[in-house]
Amino acid sequence: MKKSTIWILTIVMACAFIGLLAVQIMYMENMVKMRNEQFSEMVMRSLYGVSTMLEQNETKYYLDQDLDEAEASYVPRDSYQSGKFEFAPEDTTAAAFVEDIKIQRPANFSTLKNLNDSYQNRQEILKGQYLYQKGLLNEVILTILAQSSNRPIIERADSATVSDYLKSELENNGLKLPYEFAVVSRANGIVYKTAQYSPESQNEVFTQVLFPNDPLNKQNYLSVTFPTKSDYIFKSIKFLIPSFAFTFILLFVFLYTIFVAFKQKKLSEIKNDFINNMTHEFKTPISSISIAAQMLSDDSVRKSPAMLKHVSTVINDETKRLRFQVEKVLQMSMFDRKNATMRLQDEDANAIIDSVINTFKLKVEKYGGHIDAHLDADDPIVNVDKMHFTNVIFNLLDNAIKYRREEEPLQLVVTTRNPNDDNLEITIQDNGIGIKREDLKKIFEKFYRVSTGNRHDVKGFGLGLAYVHKMITLFDGSIRADSELGKGSKFIITLPLFK
Repeated sequence: MKKSTIWILTIVMACAFIGLLAVQIMYMENMVKMRNEQFSEMVMRSLYGVSTMLEQNETKYYLDQDLDEAEASYVPRDSYQSGKFEFAPEDTTAAAFVEDIKIQRPANFSTLKNLNDSYQNRQEILKGQYLYQKGLLNEVILTILAQSSNRPIIERADSATVSDYLKSELENNGLKLPYEFAVVSRANGIVYKTAQYSPESQNEVFTQVLFPNDPLNKQNYLSVTFPTKSDYIFKSIKFLIPSFAFTFILLFVFLYTIFVAFKQKKLSEIKNDFINNMTHEFKTPISSISIAAQMLSDDSVRKSPAMLKHVSTVINDETKRLRFQVEKVLQMSMFDRKNATMRLQDEDANAIIDSVINTFKLKVEKYGGHIDAHLDADDPIVNVDKMHFTNVIFNLLDNAIKYRREEEPLQLVVTTRNPNDDNLEITIQDNGIGIKREDLKKIFEKFYRVSTGNRHDVKGFGLGLAYVHKMITLFDGSIRADSELGKGSKFIITLPLFK
């Protein structure tokens, strides 16, 4: 798959996920808004109910008061035998009286006339009671309008009554959550409040006028706050959380898939480069061996001992070179599968490094360069596999020669020292072409080759530094690189000393 195709899919899926998240967020905001509106409506309905019940209580108060005064001053009529004023029962109406007449079966006209007189008297009594009650109610209404606002609000709406009414109304409207309230006077401020009530808090305050018919300057208000309102709203919309969770899981899977796709694309390109480089690496020794074999078929060559020796040396050297490249690939494959066997022994690092330097001196001098060794470590004994440790130093020195600057004589400096009592530090520094800063973190990755190394005369598999890093890690050590483009590179190896 092409990179452009992957990028197009990435952009399309990213837009789809952004749209999905936007829709979910908008839906959640609308749900929160709707829940807040419902909450406010239920609270205001509850507060209105509290105000209505308090008005009914006040009406009942004045009605009872006037009834008591009326009973104390009323002179009973002769038709009442009880000695006090009594209201007519609910069933003593004209209709009920007529029913009684229907049930009775008068024996003669005199009895019927007496019943008719009794019925007329009953009507007069009911009419009088109605007029009295109407006048009584009118007096109560006038009293409420004229005098009720003069009563202290604590008497008209005491805290216990307000608390009971408020709790009952909130529960009837489905709001079973903690609340704080206060009764506030327009003229004098807070009359009384619950312990945790604080109008300065961030909680929304709901307010309802108590006794709306009071004069404006004497009005009182019931204010209520809900400290856990946010939790209540959140619980009502928490069913949306799983949808967000699933969306983010899908987003994570999508991003991981894109990451894997790009990584696979990169690995595919690296492997293609590896195959091309391997072809070039193998082509040169194979060609040399092929030419040498053809020369051996020439009688003049076979008759010349010097030429025969030269051809044999070429075949031997190119065969070693070919075998070394093959072994390098096989070793990395074995270490990836963890099938390689390490033969760790106590070795003198100074001695091994000195041996490798002696081998490389001629090669460095061939390019007009020079190699300096400062093996100053007092304790160079480390626990390593000699063959692999030798290959590590060989690879680092070989890279320094490969990536030298053509216009500058190669200068190689190899040092050893003991930075402390527990470690050995090996430094290999050159004045080659250097490595870009962004490439330094990747040079130890398998198959990775820096762009400055892709020169026509330098071929490789991108396995050398990966092999070095793998070996040093298996020796319980560490390796790092410092480099500046155009000025050279320095590789620093730290190994634990054998104790």
